Amino acid sequence: MKVTSFYPVIGTERLAESRDFYTRLFGFDVTFEADWYVSLRHPGQLTYELALLDPTHPTIPDGYGKPVQGLLLNFEVKDVDAEWQRLVVDEGLPAKLDIRSEAFGQRHFIVADPNGVLIDVITEIAPESEFADAFKDR
Repeated sequence: MKVTSFYPVIGTERLAESRDFYTRLFGFDVTFEADWYVSLRHPGQLTYELALLDPTHPTIPDGYGKPVQGLLLNFEVKDVDAEWQRLVVDEGLPAKLDIRSEAFGQRHFIVADPNGVLIDVITEIAPESEFADAFKDR
């Protein structure tokens, strides 16, 4: 299979609030918007996309029209401490996990979007020796 695009679609009953959250705080641009679907794209060298969908829309198969649960989005950034300052300290987003460095090679923190989707903001750091060999492409 040759994949030409890949992006998560978040089933949400809070389309406008979610759109505003991702555009204002995470720099996404709206590329399509209807009353049941919003397509977002993050500008830059690589293309990152995210979509928001009303879970009751008729394109969702019977039995699956529920808001998202259990999703974690990872946003890798150059300076996680600056993002902590911007998102948690300045914007007041509640931290679900305070900023910290992990032995497995991440400095990160977690916040949540309006739907309860967890957003893990990460900067890679050197892993401790016990985890170094677990990385395949370093």
